[in-house]
Formats: sequence, structure tokens, C-alpha cells
Amino acid sequence: MAPQILRAHERTPAPWKNGGGITTEVLAHPQGAGTDDFVWRISVADVAGSGPFSAFEGIDRIITVVEGPGMALTVDGTEHVVDTRYTPLAFSGDATTDCRLLDGPIVDFNVMVRRTDAKAEVSIERRYTVLHPAPGTRVFAIVLEGSATLYRDSVTLGRLDAVLLQDDENPADIAVDGVLAVVALTDVR
Repeated sequence: MAPQILRAHERTPAPWKNGGGITTEVLAHPQGAGTDDFVWRISVADVAGSGPFSAFEGIDRIITVVEGPGMALTVDGTEHVVDTRYTPLAFSGDATTDCRLLDGPIVDFNVMVRRTDAKAEVSIERRYTVLHPAPGTRVFAIVLEGSATLYRDSVTLGRLDAVLLQDDENPADIAVDGVLAVVALTDVR
């Protein structure tokens, strides 16, 4: 099976669950799942102002600043300053979470998983890497800055383009000229 290529220009932005911003879903599982019934969901959000995050009961979240000066997230009363780009922060979607932008709008990358069904790990790559899904795992990668090239398929990914490999696929060599977020998605059921 060939890797699934997901082009940034083919996505449609939508309002946040709480109406406080705009999100662009990159991919969700199962296909067609909404915000209440996904097993995992990957998106990019434009955050123009400070305010509360939507609550997602039973969901684990990982957020990474892609553009802008950053934010301070207060998660159940504890502040986490997220002011370094490409540094993932994991937290519970059950938590009461408020966002204070540090000095203007940001763009962030979001991974959400239903903790009873899946788990996710996010790593950041800046050079050549091999995407290798283990049994029961999918590997998702998105270009956060610059570009990346999948060697075996001779496919170039631009900014915010992504690729998904299933657990039955062969490894894919990828050369990164910029910053690539790699997400390992594992079924836990």
C-alpha cells in the first residue's frame, strides 16, 4: 500500500468546538468522525486571541507551537509557558485549560487521542529520518517548516503537507529540509 499523502491546500478550516478560533483538520480516525467520536484527530489551529480551550472528556492532547511568539497555558491551575517553537506539550483534554497569548497570534499543531482507544507520541525531526510503523501503529508526519522528500515515492511535501503510513507498510525514508513533526499513533484496545 502506498503512503497516504495529505496536501495542505485540500483542507477546509472550521470554527473551534467552543467558537473561539479556527482549526483545520488534517486527519481523523475513523474517517468522517466528528469532535465527539474520533479515536484520534490531528489538526492545525490559528489562535488569534487568548481564551479558554474546549474541554474534551477522555482525550489526551499534545500541542506544539508552529508560528508566533507562543502562549501560556493554564491547565487545571498550573501555568505552562509554551514559547519555544516545535516543543510538544502533552496535557489532559479533561482539564480546565485557558490560553494567554504572549505577544500576538500563533499557529499550533494539535494531536488528540481518546485515551481508552489510542496513544500518541510526537517527535520533531530536522534531517533525514525513517518512518517505520510498528505492528498496531500508524506513523503520521507533517512538515511544519520547509519541505521534506519521500525517497521511495519521489514525493515532495511542502509546508503543512503530511503523510500517513499504516502498520502494514514498508518503512519510508524521508529527507527533511526544515522541521517535520512525526506522530506515532498506537491502538491500545
